[in-house]
Amino acid sequence: MEHRRVVASRTGGPEVLQLIEEVIPEPQAGEVRVKVLAAGVSAYDVMVRSSRIMPPKPPFTPGVDIAGVVDKIGESIDGFEPGQHVAALLGHGNGGYAEYVRVPAKELVPAPPDLDPAEVVCVVANYLTAHRVMYEDAKVQRGERILVQGAAGGVGSAILQLGKLEELEIYGTASKQNHELVSSLGARPIDYRSESVVKRVRELSDGGVDAAFDHIGGFRQLCKSYRSLRKDGRLVWFGVAASKYHGTRIIPLSIATMLLLKLIPDGKSAVFSSDPANYAQRVLPKLLELLAREQLEPVIAERIPLTEARRAHESIERGGYAGKYVLITEE
Repeated sequence: MEHRRVVASRTGGPEVLQLIEEVIPEPQAGEVRVKVLAAGVSAYDVMVRSSRIMPPKPPFTPGVDIAGVVDKIGESIDGFEPGQHVAALLGHGNGGYAEYVRVPAKELVPAPPDLDPAEVVCVVANYLTAHRVMYEDAKVQRGERILVQGAAGGVGSAILQLGKLEELEIYGTASKQNHELVSSLGARPIDYRSESVVKRVRELSDGGVDAAFDHIGGFRQLCKSYRSLRKDGRLVWFGVAASKYHGTRIIPLSIATMLLLKLIPDGKSAVFSSDPANYAQRVLPKLLELLAREQLEPVIAERIPLTEARRAHESIERGGYAGKYVLITEE
């Protein structure tokens, strides 16, 4: 029996993504074979494919987040059974752009069976990242004021929704076309193209925010986020979306900028995002419960067939979209 899988034959542009057919993999001891219903597509996948972040050795399959059902169980597995709905954050190189994947059982999390797989897969990576940077890194408290850079994106919109649950006062940067979305998610939109973000944030927040979340990176961008903080404010940096325009040099530049900001004796903090052990297993079930209670509403840019994964990457590279692209295996 065969299945379809998307493979990057080499690093490069979207054209390196190819759809292949191969024998469905057999789960090994400690593994579960999952029939993928939805796979997330992210800017991280694009950076890995284009080698802006260290990619696995080609050929490899992109994709770090999946939602699906258990298809077959390997030896020494307890707690899962065929037909059970699950979600997973996959390891580097063990990509989710496929109809079936082998996943270590320890990486799987049960998912409520009546949820939309496309919404589940949004929660796996985007909301998990949002939760981590908010509560593990910035340690936000109810009622605080925060700035979210790139607020209309997958993680940005997730931060807005989690922040709304905590009654945070939120300011979000976005292009003008996405201001209505940002407003609908409970944040005050700021047009980063036509407004001075720092000046506008200080005006609206009466002097600055308690925390700023920046997944864009770069010297100027991180300095703007830092200057938007009030005394005792916390800047959390967790991505390099600017590498799309500036290449891999933005990574060491961002690290150096954060290290310099840490040295400024002004009471503010510059925080590198962490990745605590077993965070997905501890937090993802709680987030999926919020989704089941309709307290989260993932923003999906488009549901795209697995066979058109290349188009999803092209759309991300063009930019201007809101939410997350999701690959669907059943057409």
